[in-house]
Amino acid sequence: MTQAPASFPEPTRSHRRKAQTRAALVRAAQAFLAQGQTNTPVLEITQAADVGIGSFYNHFASKDELFEAAVEHVMDLLGAVLDELTTDVDDPAIAFATSFRLTGRFHRREPQLSKVILHSALDLLGATKGLTPRVRRDIEAGVESGRFTMTDVDVAVVCAVGAATFLGQLIHAEPDRDDAEATDRAAEALLRMLGVPPSEARAISRSPLPELHTAGLRGAVDEVPANGEAAR
Repeated sequence: MTQAPASFPEPTRSHRRKAQTRAALVRAAQAFLAQGQTNTPVLEITQAADVGIGSFYNHFASKDELFEAAVEHVMDLLGAVLDELTTDVDDPAIAFATSFRLTGRFHRREPQLSKVILHSALDLLGATKGLTPRVRRDIEAGVESGRFTMTDVDVAVVCAVGAATFLGQLIHAEPDRDDAEATDRAAEALLRMLGVPPSEARAISRSPLPELHTAGLRGAVDEVPANGEAAR
């Protein structure tokens, strides 16, 4: 006798409300991070999120924990978009370069979201979620397939993550700089470092890119209201 597929209960109103409260706190934290306001009191964050301060501690033990969740949320969203755009790419060199080049363009296209990620630049290398694990995955795939001749994966990850981070800071610091050209040059240099022949590295780093649709990410950062009224 065939078993009926397992059914999952619909979220209760209480669960939905808890999820909405957590999302509101994360969005408020992202907006403060994008503005560099890391010394903001918890009370001000809850006012911006329009939730009671007591609700804050139902979700996060501290402001640092909230900020960490806020950064991870953006990195995971961007990482998922990059995965979707490279899922059918068989060549590890092209997959790596595509993700790097799209990330570079992301800094100019979505400056607020970019600033949220760059806020934790020093913590990116050891991150277990978001972009860094994906960089490692792509480099390991290139090494295992023989596409990359640089076999020290840890050093390669340091170079790639460092380049992506400081490239983002450069793009923010120099608004007149051509972000696409700067990113493609950096991608070419990284491919050459990984062992891709110079002419091929240049061709890959100048090849057409898929469209980076960031509309789904944009809602991750909302402008902080000037005055928030805490929910009762």
